[in-house]
Amino acid sequence: MKGVYVLLIELKTDKQIQIGKLGNIFFKKGFYAYVGSALNNLEKRIQRHLSLEKKMHWHVDYLLNHADITNVFYKETNEKVECNIARELAKGLKCINGFGCSDCGCQSHLHYGKKNKIFKEILKLKMEQFNFFI
Repeated sequence: MKGVYVLLIELKTDKQIQIGKLGNIFFKKGFYAYVGSALNNLEKRIQRHLSLEKKMHWHVDYLLNHADITNVFYKETNEKVECNIARELAKGLKCINGFGCSDCGCQSHLHYGKKNKIFKEILKLKMEQFNFFI
């Protein structure tokens, strides 16, 4: 299955985290929405993110060493809509500049806000009808 997903992540305390080549980033306590895609094997990508033991590969892997995934939204699609979703979330949420977007021109694929605000922004995405995983 191919598709796009949004991880809802909770960080329980303020924390400075080394994010691969991005360097040290200060993350405020709260909720983050991370937008990703898997053009091959969406199920395995989501399971990888949920796994506690993994090789550090993506920016989000470093964050997940300090935070918990509370919800996963996903959609099966053959289209590359990851950046469209990230841009839509950026309209209503704060961006963590440069996070998760080293292979595209987006400002960020990680967005910060209060949990209810993040849910509201995800549900507002008219272009996508997400399935709910967790």
